Amino acid sequence: MKQTEGERDVDAANHVVRLCVRGMEAEARGEDDAARRLFLSAWQDAGDDYEACIAAHYVARHQDTPEDTLRWNQECLDRADRVGDERVSGFYASLYANMARAHRELGDTALAHGYFTRAAEEVRGAPGGDYGAWNRFAIAEGLRETAAAPADDESRGGREAFGAVSALLAELLAKLCARRDLKALGLILPAYLGDLGSEEDRTRLRSALHIVHAARWLPEEEQDSLGRAIAMLG
Repeated sequence: MKQTEGERDVDAANHVVRLCVRGMEAEARGEDDAARRLFLSAWQDAGDDYEACIAAHYVARHQDTPEDTLRWNQECLDRADRVGDERVSGFYASLYANMARAHRELGDTALAHGYFTRAAEEVRGAPGGDYGAWNRFAIAEGLRETAAAPADDESRGGREAFGAVSALLAELLAKLCARRDLKALGLILPAYLGDLGSEEDRTRLRSALHIVHAARWLPEEEQDSLGRAIAMLG
């Protein structure tokens, strides 16, 4: 839920929205105290759940403790649920990702992974463009970083598999970066960064890995890593 949510017909003339825009402008100038005051004014002036949802999102960004950040992100999510119509349908990928980051900051990695998973399920309804790509990459990173969290028996196997292939590819990509192998990076990195675990994403990643593997560009050890990653992806 950043300014690009305007693509979802957020009313730029709305008083609360205008206060939040002014707050973002203050952030960009490095004036965090001014930004905080503007976002709190937006919250205080919110006249309904929709306006409160928007304001709470920005207030959450300026909290001093992880607990307060989580509280405001929960408030934002609760208000969106109360609105419950198309005005907030594009917000949920970002809202769940914010909840995930807040829980991860508090050390609850398993709950964070659950929220990242819910965020991934909402990506199709989120705004596109550069912000959409950034949000997808952030969610995919969160999924990878929390994949090893303790889980119930039903989800542990899939989570461990996700973590294992991610670790293998992360090691391979680090070698490609160190060697500045731009051809291989250009094919693999976008698919890896945007992998949310869906079959569509896994197909895209497998295809990229297959292309590089078939080209035989890489040293033998890295070719072997590619082969193992492809096998793990099924």
